[in-house]
Amino acid sequence: MNPAWTIENYLEVKNNRLHINGVSATALAEQCGTPLFVFSETRIRHNIERLKRAERAIDCPLKICYAAKANSNMAILRAVKDAGGDLEVNSGGELFKALKIGFKPEQIIFNGTSKTKTELEEAIEAGIYAIQADSFYEIELIEIVAQRLNKRANVSLRLVPEIESDTLHGLQTALLTSKFGMMPDEALTAFRRWKSDDKFLNLCGIHLHIGSQNPKSESYSEALQTLFENLREINAAGHRLSHLNLGGGFPVNYLRDQSNAGDLSAAQRDFFAAELEPETVLREAWKVVKQSAAEAKIAHLLGNIELLIEPGRSVIGDAGVCLTTVRNRKERPVENGNWKMEIGKLENSESTTQNLKSEIQNDVWLLTDAGFNILLSMETYKWYYHLVSAERAGEAHATKYKLAGPLCDGGDVYFDIEGQNRLPDYRLLPENVEPNEVLALLNCGAYSIAQMFQYNGRQLPAIVLLQENGEVELIRKRDSYEDLLINDVW
Repeated sequence: MNPAWTIENYLEVKNNRLHINGVSATALAEQCGTPLFVFSETRIRHNIERLKRAERAIDCPLKICYAAKANSNMAILRAVKDAGGDLEVNSGGELFKALKIGFKPEQIIFNGTSKTKTELEEAIEAGIYAIQADSFYEIELIEIVAQRLNKRANVSLRLVPEIESDTLHGLQTALLTSKFGMMPDEALTAFRRWKSDDKFLNLCGIHLHIGSQNPKSESYSEALQTLFENLREINAAGHRLSHLNLGGGFPVNYLRDQSNAGDLSAAQRDFFAAELEPETVLREAWKVVKQSAAEAKIAHLLGNIELLIEPGRSVIGDAGVCLTTVRNRKERPVENGNWKMEIGKLENSESTTQNLKSEIQNDVWLLTDAGFNILLSMETYKWYYHLVSAERAGEAHATKYKLAGPLCDGGDVYFDIEGQNRLPDYRLLPENVEPNEVLALLNCGAYSIAQMFQYNGRQLPAIVLLQENGEVELIRKRDSYEDLLINDVW
């Protein structure tokens, strides 16, 4: 029987070793070194096709704008473009990369809370599909820049409608407590101020995003219904919108293998094991909106609407694997001083202290070369990435180990040091794991390389892309020591 974490034709066990799209993970580690990120072009295409199926479930065009913030490596952007995806960017840098790799302006939307005049100028000059305005002030700023350029800017207004979901608090972005968006009444004021024939501002859409890794479909129905209710009011103010933007947030199941699930809190288990089918979610959400429109006899408002979504994690999350090598192993008595209490109890017996200590079970610590400088979410959100032995993938993973990374930081560990059951205290691997064994962290494609940094003077890792034709493409070279100095001036 295959391990629960395997995915047919993608993550498989062959000759006891992990293979990714048919390529040996250990061979990649030997060839390229570790830590090493491995991405699958086939999996990226599979995930985008899964999202495209949702268009057949609704009777309006669907624009799939991959969230570049999840992973903006140029080859990854190329793979998304070649698979038929559009793009959501969050900075002038991401816009630059998008245009450089070949996305057309009409394929790009631009989010963000703090856009500069320069970034707005670049977006307007390019003529992108929409700039998502985050505040009334920013609409006025866009108008100033557009007037100076003598161009008309396409603008969508981001709303914060107080929609709560069951994701982590820090990932909820449709609440009044979040930093994103404007109040619906502010948006309505904007539509009344800037008419549909305004020379410099084309207010063409509205947008919201309820957050990432949402486990319940009802949140999307509520969000789309909210967009529709605002659409009604905006239409009454004299504007006919061209699009509604539902944002992203479709989850990835990080707990296909449930072996560590018992060590997580119930809320964490539900969160990391979330699975939603985008086709089903959008079908149900669209059905609710269509029914509301029909009952209000305003179904015509949906006639020329394009629906936008901004998937990031659901496109790239499970398409990436991080290979890491065990660099050190050590043993020490069980944590929190419990070993001292146990010895104190046993010292009342006739055994010697020497024998007592040998009876206390030690923790085995494995120190890897992958730390939170390349997997930041493991620290900031206590994110769970399932761990397997790449060399002995087919063997029973039943031995407990304490796992930690290489950084000179006490928080660089694969468990929750606060003891809140947000991560497992131990990871399960085959018995007798020793230094130089290659391990694999699964589902690492999103918000990993996009957030990595050179803490402790560590060189950032190499990245390879397994192409559809079976070729292994190096898409980021490993840093050299000289790369650590590239922007320093002394």
